[in-house]
Amino acid sequence: MRGLRAQMASFGLPTRLLMVNQFAINLGFYMLMPYLADHLAHGLGLAAWTVGLVLGVRNLSQQGMFLVGGTLADRYGCKPMILIGCTLRTVAFGLLAAADTLPALVTASALTGLAGALFNPAVRAYLAADAGEERRVEAFAAFNIFYQAGILIGPLAGLALLTWDFGAVCTVSALIFAILAVLQARALPARPPAGRTAEPAWRAVAADWRTVAANRPFLLFTAAMTGSYVLGFQVYLALPLRARELFGERTGLVTGAVFAVSALAALSGQLKLTAWARRTLPGPRAIAYGLVLMGAAFLLVLPGSYDGTGGLAAGVLALTCCAALLAWGGALLYPFEMDTVVRLSSDRLVATYYGAYNTASGIAVSLGNLAVGALFDTGVRWLPWAALAATGLVCAALVARLHRAGHLVAVPVPTTG
Repeated sequence: MRGLRAQMASFGLPTRLLMVNQFAINLGFYMLMPYLADHLAHGLGLAAWTVGLVLGVRNLSQQGMFLVGGTLADRYGCKPMILIGCTLRTVAFGLLAAADTLPALVTASALTGLAGALFNPAVRAYLAADAGEERRVEAFAAFNIFYQAGILIGPLAGLALLTWDFGAVCTVSALIFAILAVLQARALPARPPAGRTAEPAWRAVAADWRTVAANRPFLLFTAAMTGSYVLGFQVYLALPLRARELFGERTGLVTGAVFAVSALAALSGQLKLTAWARRTLPGPRAIAYGLVLMGAAFLLVLPGSYDGTGGLAAGVLALTCCAALLAWGGALLYPFEMDTVVRLSSDRLVATYYGAYNTASGIAVSLGNLAVGALFDTGVRWLPWAALAATGLVCAALVARLHRAGHLVAVPVPTTG
């Protein structure tokens, strides 16, 4: 904690505020979202397909609008998008507290996703600009600690509030986002966007998107990194499925422990891993090492003989170690990954690049989860784990190859008109 406090104190007010902002964003989001499906299915008695529809609309509206959110941040400024996003979350979660019809629930879910698409690229672009080239990696390392802390504490806070009812969870979440909007409106300095032209907005946006699409090194890096998001998501998919194989219906406690270990590992290891990597590795190699670590994590949970109490204990240990290695691998690569996106953008249209990057990652997670689910359905028990391990190794090899070929060195990006 002393190291984190010293790190925080070394940054300016905007960067510190954005880190606290991200903690509160994840706190408010994760105190509500893990319990939404149960509320819809059992609290409101909705059919399973409508539950899937409501949750799917949120994911689609967020992933599909990341590029638009980043573009708006570059054109109109990061601060307005952060404020609008927080305000939309306030409205959306307030609506979820009262909604009991499908149209209202779908509307609230869409607004929740749109809010994330607006403030996520804007927060990262603002943080990158405020930290500066020399301290971007350090800033994103500290940022990830606050990010993970929100994921860890949010579900626990939501569980405590559920002793009242789901409406209390929604109300507190909405209040968190309302306070964030007010705090940042007052304390976050406005930064007018640079390089804005007088040409029609649609033409400027089209030119910006063509610039991103013409940046071949960025596209190659994005493609190579999509696997890391598929691997990271398996804390929510593959590991709970493995827990169910081992424990049947009694998976709740084990799954909760896996989530907690993942978040605690990231919190405890982030600054140490980043400091070590900065001393010993170039950024792209740190990313490759992180991918190797994430892939290797799945070798620990290859199906074996877990009969009897000792075997089940070994299964729990394997799951928690896998979660820890996944978290450490993600913590190792994340600050350098975020820095590389900025470098490949040549510090221009940074929010748009983050938006495009997040959109590609979201699509990859959706397709990857379908593939992982299909591998589980084959009945070949070792196949999903071997495929996930291979994904990490292949992505690491791709990043290393891009690095050796010089594609991850910042070069001026030509604009397209």
